[in-house]
Amino acid sequence: MWIPSLYLAEGLPYVAVMTVSVIMYKRMGVSNTDIALYTSWLYLPWVIKPFWSPFVDILKTKRWWIVVMQLLTGAAFAGIALTIPVPLFFQATLAFFWLLAFSSATHDIAADGFYMLALDTNSQAKFVGIRSTFYRVATIFGQGILIIIAGAIESATGMEPVKITVEASPHCLEQQIVRPEMYGMMSQYDGDMRFVTSANQVTIATDSVHKDSVRLFLETIDKHNQKNNFYQKEDKTAVGTQSSGESRWTTNVSRPLGKWIKARFGEEREVVEMDYAGNVGVTAVWLSRCPERGETFVLNTSPDRGDASISIVKGERLTFDATNWNKPAYIAFQLDAKLATVSSAEFKGLSGNNRLAWTIAFVVLAALFVMFGLFHRVVLPKPDADRRALSVTVKGIVKDFGGAFVSFFRKADASRAVFFMLTYRFSEAQALKLVNPFLLDARNAGGLGLTTRQVGVAYGTVGIVALTLGGITGGYAAARGGLKKWLWPMSLSVLMLTAVFVFLSYTQTENFFIINACIFIEQLGYGFGFTAYMLYLIYFSEGEQKTSHYAICTGFMALGMMIPGMFAGWLQELIGYTNFFIWVMICTIVPLTAVALLKIDTNFGKKG
Repeated sequence: MWIPSLYLAEGLPYVAVMTVSVIMYKRMGVSNTDIALYTSWLYLPWVIKPFWSPFVDILKTKRWWIVVMQLLTGAAFAGIALTIPVPLFFQATLAFFWLLAFSSATHDIAADGFYMLALDTNSQAKFVGIRSTFYRVATIFGQGILIIIAGAIESATGMEPVKITVEASPHCLEQQIVRPEMYGMMSQYDGDMRFVTSANQVTIATDSVHKDSVRLFLETIDKHNQKNNFYQKEDKTAVGTQSSGESRWTTNVSRPLGKWIKARFGEEREVVEMDYAGNVGVTAVWLSRCPERGETFVLNTSPDRGDASISIVKGERLTFDATNWNKPAYIAFQLDAKLATVSSAEFKGLSGNNRLAWTIAFVVLAALFVMFGLFHRVVLPKPDADRRALSVTVKGIVKDFGGAFVSFFRKADASRAVFFMLTYRFSEAQALKLVNPFLLDARNAGGLGLTTRQVGVAYGTVGIVALTLGGITGGYAAARGGLKKWLWPMSLSVLMLTAVFVFLSYTQTENFFIINACIFIEQLGYGFGFTAYMLYLIYFSEGEQKTSHYAICTGFMALGMMIPGMFAGWLQELIGYTNFFIWVMICTIVPLTAVALLKIDTNFGKKG
């Protein structure tokens, strides 16, 4: 009863911090620069959580921490909701997002520790796939249903939504392009205030156009919209600026090494530089009559349904007032350069009270977490192993805090375990960074040339189903035979499935069914095989301070993903996709060596 709800409660705050915050700030008009800079730092609590995990072990019970952190998370969501309407909402909500991030990271420590305390090793193995599935459900809820709730409220509180259908057609011989000089001042209409568009349906030819032509055209649209104060020019100099000079590392190491690798292992592929981009289409929008002085209307336009290969590139957020209501604001749409078939997408422009919409959305989350806290206070079991320290003093806390790290590295076979944690995902971490670019890149660059929508179908539907099935199957297999019995089959399934991408990069098949079948096999094997990794982290964490030790294990896991991913893109550019995936296959020797060195109790996870 409690595993699904506990891992829903673990996943929701994470997706709220990492994804929902970005969407909300974008809808509220915060610049991309500020969004990228400030929300990126919100990941920090999850990175450094091993450093305070001993306190969760020492003070109170894991059950207490879970309930209190869920209530505190609810309070953080309520704080975000209450500060959205205030003038300095960005700074105020960021402060509560920080509270949310620390509360959620602490909740993760307690929840994972409680999972190990409340279940025997067989049940831990059996339910590891269930807990992963409900964590994914939380992600879907946060990225989907919560956004839908906010959109529905915004739609209900404003003027009639603006609906624009964009069609891509290879049969469109002549395309009407709206240019800024085509419209002057608009007349006032009778009736209620509403938005008026020059065209509710935009047809765009699938013929690609030169990159420079698209860039110049979009710059013209941008300048017109900025000149009439529909939005302000974004300052991109605040972050990301770099010195034009090269570092010593580049001069003395990465460039010479890169030349050597490319000369000996690079693909002999004649890559034609792509000089074309997806075609564009534009529509104009203005208000039907003049607003009252001081009155402002904001039109937020976003995809509603249809092909994700058709996107909005300019004018997604437009501000109207008494000074520009009768001037045309332009919304520009662009096709994916690889889209060659008839397709369409619908976009909806909302002008409602988006502050109210997001306030209500976060109130819903706050109420949900108060319910989680109350529910788990009643439903969570009280295992005998979940107990607080008998005597807590400052000296004892300091001693136990250091002792958690010391005892971790003093465990039997600690060096082998750390080597396994750092290297098990060595090949996967490299492949993971390049899978989407490989699927999207043009065929003459070694990719499969899929559209954005096709990638979404492959991984967003087929992949999710396969991953879930693999995770649940892996959990039940481990529960029947134990971790040691299934360690090698699971390890081989997750590591050797890089062969799927060697096959795809070598054949560059255009058959979408075969591509989906390959991704299904790869994700099924990954979900099945990743069970072994998670179970080993649980296995190695067993002992008096298992909560702290598990948090340290997950820290090594994050490090093992971060380091290989840092050089993967650089290497792929040097040797091409086919050789890169062959290299990743060779790299499986490292994690398989780590697996061979492990010593695991035969009975761990096995049904007694």
